[in-house]
Amino acid sequence: MQSPPKLKPGDKIAIIATARKISTDEIKPAVEILQKWGFETVFGRNLFRENNQFAGTDNERTEDLQWALNDESINAILCARGGYGTVKIIDKIDFSKFSDKPKWIIGYSDVTVLHSHIHKNFEIETLHATMPINFPKNKEENESLISLRKALTEEKISYEITPHPLNKVGEADGVLVGGNLSILYSLSATKSDINTDGKILFIEDLDEYLYHIDRMMMNLKRSGKLANLAGLVVGGMSDMNDNTIPYGKTAVEIIKEAVEEYSYPVCFGFQAGHIADNKALILGRNAKLNVNNEVKLEFSNDLNSAKSLKNLLQQSKGIILAITALFAFIYLFLRLIKYLFG
Repeated sequence: MQSPPKLKPGDKIAIIATARKISTDEIKPAVEILQKWGFETVFGRNLFRENNQFAGTDNERTEDLQWALNDESINAILCARGGYGTVKIIDKIDFSKFSDKPKWIIGYSDVTVLHSHIHKNFEIETLHATMPINFPKNKEENESLISLRKALTEEKISYEITPHPLNKVGEADGVLVGGNLSILYSLSATKSDINTDGKILFIEDLDEYLYHIDRMMMNLKRSGKLANLAGLVVGGMSDMNDNTIPYGKTAVEIIKEAVEEYSYPVCFGFQAGHIADNKALILGRNAKLNVNNEVKLEFSNDLNSAKSLKNLLQQSKGIILAITALFAFIYLFLRLIKYLFG
């Protein structure tokens, strides 16, 4: 996985909407907070367009995302909100410039389409984190914002949470992937569908019927996405719905039942998703999950170290080749001397 460069004061963050529409009033607190952090904010040309529930037509939303991906002066892309609509434009996007020069893409909920597509096809880290629609109107930094700022500036982040009674203990080490369960389910068997083998899967959801949660978990199970996980992290399962005849289990009980046969650790109640305390998660980054009397999720900086080493080796390529050639010459010269005078 590639890690986009960290942000520094003066860097430019583009705010766009790939799904539901948003107003200037709704976005104002985010602009003020980001500027307070030292970043410059710029808007997609079509950010405040309206087309029924969408932030403009498919073509207008595509135009804004493509602009933000291609513009080399932009250092990060912050999706204004979720809703529905990103899947309608994902196949229109050219990611070639983005893959050559990655930048942070930030959001959650419907933005899971971008996370999943980018991980599957380009192996670039992205940020599952709060969005402008959720920035507090009083402009005070909450835990969600603090974790976002730390992730963007590459401060080491790790989380400790209170153990949930349904947790399955154990330790896991693997790349963190995932996002919104409904979106992951909708991407099954498409070119945006992620590979979960050997990875830590994160899922969360909002406003779903309980039997839908079971249907989606059965899809993940039958498609092999649950069998070979390193671990499972379950975030907010918020505002679930039930029928007149009760389903008989909560969302977390449904998930627990779906993974009961597997031996990897499972963490319930993680503070991320459609909840007030939506911690930033670096999707695509190697992480360690420890589920025991305490629960800890810690992200590794090893990938950044490896990236720095790779850059150093590339810069030293000429010197390395020259030294190799010199040793080869000396070796052949000594063999020749031994042959002539041996």
